[in-house]
Amino acid sequence: MTRSNQPDPSASGHRNSGADWGVHAEWRWAGQSCHWRVLGDRASPALVLVHGFAAGSGHWRRNAAVLAAAGWRVYGLDLIGFGASSQPALWLDNRLWARQLRAFIEQVVQAPVVLVGHSLGGLVALSCAVFFPDLVRAVVAAPLPDPSLMLPPAGSHPRRRPLLRRLRRWLVNLLCRLLPLELLVPLLAHSPLLDLGIQSAYRTAVIGDGELHRVIAKPARRPGAVRALRAMSIAMALRPQAATAPALLKRLSQPLLLIWGLEDRLVPVLVAEQVGRLRPDLPLELIEGSGHCPHDEHPDAFNALLLQWLAQLPGSGPAASPGR
Repeated sequence: MTRSNQPDPSASGHRNSGADWGVHAEWRWAGQSCHWRVLGDRASPALVLVHGFAAGSGHWRRNAAVLAAAGWRVYGLDLIGFGASSQPALWLDNRLWARQLRAFIEQVVQAPVVLVGHSLGGLVALSCAVFFPDLVRAVVAAPLPDPSLMLPPAGSHPRRRPLLRRLRRWLVNLLCRLLPLELLVPLLAHSPLLDLGIQSAYRTAVIGDGELHRVIAKPARRPGAVRALRAMSIAMALRPQAATAPALLKRLSQPLLLIWGLEDRLVPVLVAEQVGRLRPDLPLELIEGSGHCPHDEHPDAFNALLLQWLAQLPGSGPAASPGR
């Protein structure tokens, strides 16, 4: 696919802040519609923001404008299954999203990028950096979730026999298809239970934040939400060991910054400590008073930490320095 004309952030009609930040566009990949947006000067180095589970690029509402003002051309991509992108019944796991991200960098950005991912987006960014290292300068994961980080090292137990692997695959498919998602997802998306779910990711009170509610609720209310969630549940549960965070961390060669909310109840700091045991060389920044979404809950602290680290990257130059 050839590159289409990019939207111009200097054109009228774009927003610098809020969940509708940037100039929006649609890009087709593998037969799917992918929503993306951009903010910042064309000549600036590229930075791609990758959202977390159940969110979209609008969740970077308090970060994109600050990063663009500091000298970055900021892109936001909605992963397939989320945001305003297609919600198909594909095999949705971090390998597919890494391929989507690779194609986006090659066809739209057309330059090596820094990837900044929130939660699931951090795992996707890490995956893309490992699988396609020539396209990724550095990675930020805020935080980095993966249940495999809490399991014993892969080398401490024998590889499952083919029969057991087939049985596990059958059981995962069965259980995920038996889940009454057609009832649960609409119930959550159209009731106060959604606000309670959002609140569980935050330390400070966010019930009543209408913009945040819309960022999460709108994709969940689309017709394909159930289909995509079921596909993702199966695919993520059946990933090969090579696609899990411990294996990816061992292969990563680019700089990686970890940012964690000190009071994250969904992916607690204990997980960050396990990452540190796997890769003691990785810097870890903790944000006090923050839950699972430090970029949105404490954006000033998050943006300052991120820009300080970006300024120290090799080849960043003055365009990427804070305060420009």
